[in-house]
Amino acid sequence: MTSTSRPAALYDHGANNHPVPPPGSTGPVPGRLTEALADLHTVTQRIGTNVERVLVGKPDVVRITLVTLLAEGHLLVEDVPGVGKTSLAKALAKSIDCSVNRIQFTPDLLPSDITGVSIYNRQTLGFEFRPGPVFANIVVGDEINRASPKTQSALLECMEERQVTIDGTAYPLDPPFMVIATQNPIEMEGTYPLPEAQRDRFTARVSIGYPDPAAELAMVDEHAGADPMAELKAVSNAEQVHGLITTVRQIHLSPEIRRYAVELVSATRRLSEVRLGCSPRSTLHLVRACRAQAALAGRDYVVPDDLQLVAIPVLAHRLVLSAEAQAARRSAPELVRALLQRIPIPHGSTDSAAQWGAGIRNPR
Repeated sequence: MTSTSRPAALYDHGANNHPVPPPGSTGPVPGRLTEALADLHTVTQRIGTNVERVLVGKPDVVRITLVTLLAEGHLLVEDVPGVGKTSLAKALAKSIDCSVNRIQFTPDLLPSDITGVSIYNRQTLGFEFRPGPVFANIVVGDEINRASPKTQSALLECMEERQVTIDGTAYPLDPPFMVIATQNPIEMEGTYPLPEAQRDRFTARVSIGYPDPAAELAMVDEHAGADPMAELKAVSNAEQVHGLITTVRQIHLSPEIRRYAVELVSATRRLSEVRLGCSPRSTLHLVRACRAQAALAGRDYVVPDDLQLVAIPVLAHRLVLSAEAQAARRSAPELVRALLQRIPIPHGSTDSAAQWGAGIRNPR
């Protein structure tokens, strides 16, 4: 079931909006980047349409999921039961022909159940490594906050360094590598809140929310006869997604946008309502997400609108509110939204991008 409410601007490819680096620069070849962006548009549209067959009426959630995938990041899906958290993760995983493992986090899960363990082989008289379920392109961690902090920490090295170290030996994880974790913020009995170091490794957090009546009615009609998850077919593969990620790395990021991102992140550390602001890692995640958002929009340069679209999903979950802010019922997304309204938009950044493209279209 494909949602009809998906805004075209989230996926549409602007064929005429492709500034290219000037002659003699170290940037990508103009024609190749334009072709790569066209391929990116085609592939992401197929993946997005596939996911929306399962998750109806949530185009913004699907967009952030694709942004996180293209930004080489990890996604935290946090919401109440029954809104499609696990379905979102499974739909994305089934849309890509790659290795996928699901981990059901429970209180008795051990770190070695995730990363793997060295086992003594009596025939060879030596130890051999048996990789755990984290050795996959997409790892779905269901109800991650039901595992103990010791088990949760098994993902720290995997998510940041994309490797697993067992008995002094580092085992690299094959690219692309993405962790999609779900958690329920309401039912807290028997759960362990994610520590700040763990939350900071997630590029973005999304909350799916309840569907509107029209989308819920469409879901009832379409899901009653068959399970759309069972009918999903892969529309891409790991090698193709890895190529899309390489394309996103080449998206132009002007100095004005860089300063805008740094100013926004540093402003979170000065808020009186927070005990802990965003880290330098979040700045890197933010600019990568901006590049991915620009690529989804069919541009090979980032504009302020790209940053504003991804700022709340990328930054809000990293803020630790003060007791006074919690008592006043302030929320982290609200604080990030206020900063976006307060910090001046670098208007020159769009002109800079246009001039950057004009240098190639009208070479001297």
